Amino acid sequence: MIARNLSRKYAPEYDPASGITRTPLLLLQAPPAPDERRFYLHILAAVGAPATALSARAQNVASLEVRVIALLRDLGLRMIMIDEVHNLLAGTHREQRRFLNVLRYLSNELEVSLVCLGVSEAVDAIRGDIQLARRLDEHHLPNWRDDAEFSDMIQTLIAAMPLEKKSNLKVKSLKQVLALTGGVTSRIFALVKDLSIDAIITGEECITDDAIAKWTPVWSRHANPHRRLQKSRV
Repeated sequence: MIARNLSRKYAPEYDPASGITRTPLLLLQAPPAPDERRFYLHILAAVGAPATALSARAQNVASLEVRVIALLRDLGLRMIMIDEVHNLLAGTHREQRRFLNVLRYLSNELEVSLVCLGVSEAVDAIRGDIQLARRLDEHHLPNWRDDAEFSDMIQTLIAAMPLEKKSNLKVKSLKQVLALTGGVTSRIFALVKDLSIDAIITGEECITDDAIAKWTPVWSRHANPHRRLQKSRV
């Protein structure tokens, strides 16, 4: 969400004088595995580069590299943001090193800032290149805590749900939400969404303290399927 907000704030703008669309920020998603060629093709697609006479398969990494550098330089790029960086760990050590070399090369050659986003494993992926790791500062998004800011967020989130009645939750229920979700934003959103759907289906039209007390986390419902299957047979 942070990356997308920045991408919208610094959206591409067409310059009629030069006939070029200036793109100060480029938001990309790391490929499923550390593949240089696929990454360059993703960049070309992201900037709307026209297809060449050669097929994608016929273009080697070197030619794609030259083309990408030339295009990004013309766009006036200032920052590259790469999401899902932890995907690098899906490749071999050699593949990871080569891909990290590509990131460092793009940053050096274009003189742009590099921002990498991902889950906690993303840090391990970046540390595969010592020089790159030294250039990047690590910032961890903190989990929600039991404070006024969390309470305000929950109330705002519930108010945005299409419920006909107001949900007057007790402090105990808010603590239960934190315990169930670990303070992870995506899990909190999933909880509120799930309970809102149940409230509409049952006709309750509000999220109650009892509903929160009985709620089972979505990420726990599919845990230990063999154990549940064995119980069902009994």
